[in-house]
Amino acid sequence: MARLYSNENLAIDLVEALRNFNHDILSSNDAGQANQGIPDDEVLDYATLNDRSVITFNRDDFVALHRNGVNHVGIIICKDDRDYLGQAQALHDYLENQVDRLHNRLIRVQRQNQPKSSQKLFVIREYLR
Repeated sequence: MARLYSNENLAIDLVEALRNFNHDILSSNDAGQANQGIPDDEVLDYATLNDRSVITFNRDDFVALHRNGVNHVGIIICKDDRDYLGQAQALHDYLENQVDRLHNRLIRVQRQNQPKSSQKLFVIREYLR
């Protein structure tokens, strides 16, 4: 299972959904780093030093860090969408086969609506450097 570090903007419901899939998630609150305004580069450094991939809703800043060539254990950007279980399921399915290969990779969970269907489908997209 994945070792993740959730920054303070990730919904606790998504953290709990991923924990229910047995992923090891350390939240910024668990680490005593919540509500301190810690810069994103320091969040990424903390996660990397603790051998964890960052999981966040903060797309712009973490994409920029990734594209600037900063070494990391992995970055996962989730969709700010209340279907936390659906998103967690899609991410879990992806991570089952990729967990050992997240180093210096950035993946993004995106929602893809199906025409004429109320069902949401989440897909995983990788960002290149």
